[in-house]
This record gives sequence, structure tokens and C-alpha cells, in this order.
Amino acid sequence: MERRIELNDTAEGMALFGAFGANLKIIEAKLNVNIELTSGGLMLEGEDADQVEKAFKIVERLVELKQTGQMIPEQLVHYLADAASDKTFHDAMAFAPDLITVSAKGRPVQSKTSGQKKYVEAIANHDLTFAIGPAGTGKTYLAVAMAVKAFRAHDVSRIILTRPAVEAGEKLGFLPGDLQNKVDPYMRPLYDALLDLLGAETYGRHMERGVIEVSPLAYMRGRTLDDAFIILDEAQNTTREQMKMFLTRIGFGAKAVVTGDITQIDLPPEKRSGLQEAAALLKKVEGVASVRLTDRDVVRNPLVQRIIRAYESQLQTPDRRRRPHA
Repeated sequence: MERRIELNDTAEGMALFGAFGANLKIIEAKLNVNIELTSGGLMLEGEDADQVEKAFKIVERLVELKQTGQMIPEQLVHYLADAASDKTFHDAMAFAPDLITVSAKGRPVQSKTSGQKKYVEAIANHDLTFAIGPAGTGKTYLAVAMAVKAFRAHDVSRIILTRPAVEAGEKLGFLPGDLQNKVDPYMRPLYDALLDLLGAETYGRHMERGVIEVSPLAYMRGRTLDDAFIILDEAQNTTREQMKMFLTRIGFGAKAVVTGDITQIDLPPEKRSGLQEAAALLKKVEGVASVRLTDRDVVRNPLVQRIIRAYESQLQTPDRRRRPHA
């Protein structure tokens, strides 16, 4: 079967190719089709009519996005091509990246999958958002980006980022330095996100003024957090009591985001994670949203998707049950 896509000019087709034709090679490999740039446009060929039709729709969508001024990164092409094999294809084809904010270097920060877009919309429209999903789905970075956006727009007067300092098989006592030195490595992903979005100078200035705070969850006890954007990261490692303590810190004019991966719980076996319980308990409460991200929303190296699926497959076998609290 053959399908043809007409282009305004050859340069438009070359822009879709990506570096060394990487974008079209992704579609060819994943849908088993052949795509050629001809004088009249793009020619798509393949033995499976359904696969050719899906490839045609993907390329057509990429052309539409390019014509609206969107960049066409490899990650977006991977996302659309992967979606062609399951029921998420319709949602993926309707997806268009939306600008959240810009980094310190002027780089646009956008949602990269339909799941991420729903996550960003949930944060914008709710006072409390739970985001549960595997590593690499942008849970932390997008939450920090939304916090920076709200801070720049003066919707909040401060940003508070926190994590439970739970040992993941390594003992804090053996790390050098005082308590702050010991917990700083746990906060590093949050520091990195802020530095990328704000730049070192702006970040340092706000930290000195106390309008940006990065600290362990234990430091939240007894506080009331008004007019703040609050992010609880790695929340799968909170106990029921810690989660309740955090959620009751939310004050007037505040917005909170709770993120975590329930497949990577580092609590003792007898402790139940507070994340799943809270997300289920509060899902029908007004002002609360719960978003589930999947391996389809992974925006790291495609290898990460395959690793996550391999572990998920193993966990679903009869002799590899999930831990009761997961």
C-alpha cells in the first residue's frame, strides 16, 4: 500500500527528517514502512495497510505541528510511533505541546506527552494534585516548572520543595558532614530543576531571601504554608502519618503537588506508603486531582521505557507479587 503527503517545499520535508533523517527512521522502524522524500512530497509504502495508514497520520500530524511553528524533537516522534501499537493512539494524535514557561537559558519548557499535558492542566486547575508514575515521566520537573511559572506571575509569594529523607539501602550516618550535608543529596533533583529554570544567580538570591526553600519533610511539622506553591517529591516514601501531616500544612492561597512512584518504595516492609492511600482517599474531594502517568509518558532515553516494562512484566508473574503496601 502507498500513501503520499504533499509538502509546500522540499525544505519542509527536510525539517521533518531531523538530524540524519532520525525522525523518519523512527517511524519506519516502529511501523515497518518505508518513507521517501520525492519532488512531490513524502511517499509512504508498506505491506500492512493499517501500519501505512497510521504512519501516514503520524507524518501528517508532524507536518501540522511544524506548520504552527512547533519544534519536532525525536522524543515526540517516539511517542507518536509507540502509541500506534495500542489504544492510546487517538489521544496521542490529538496531543500538541503547550508552553509552560522558559528556562534560565530561554529554552521553552513544554509538556511532551498527552499524559504530561493532563498533569499540567490538573495542577493549573486544582489546589492539590497527586501525580503517580514511573521514573522519567517528568513528575518532579513539571511540578517545579509550574511552581516557577506561578512564582513569576506573582500567583504565589514563595516556593517550598520537600522530600522525605528515607534511606534507600544506604545509611545516612556514614555520610560526611552535618545534618544538612547529609540530607542535601536527597534534595539534589529539586536543586537541579530550580537551577535549570531560574539560573544560579536568581536561584541563590531567592534562597537567601527565603522565598525558595528546599528541605526534608520532617521540617514541615508545625507550620502553616500560606500563599505558597508546595511540592512533596518522592512521596511514596512517606508514611500515613507523614502524609497527613504534610497535607494539613496547606494554607490559604497555596497550591500543592504530591509526586511519587509506587513501584520504588524504600520504607520498611511493615510500613505502608501514605501516597497511594491519600490519592485514593481524597480522589473525590473538591479541589483535588489525581493523575496517573505511565511508561508511555517517559521522556528519557527510550531504553528507560523498555526497562520499566520489563520490571512491570516480572511483577505481574505469580511468583513476583508486589509488596502489600505498594
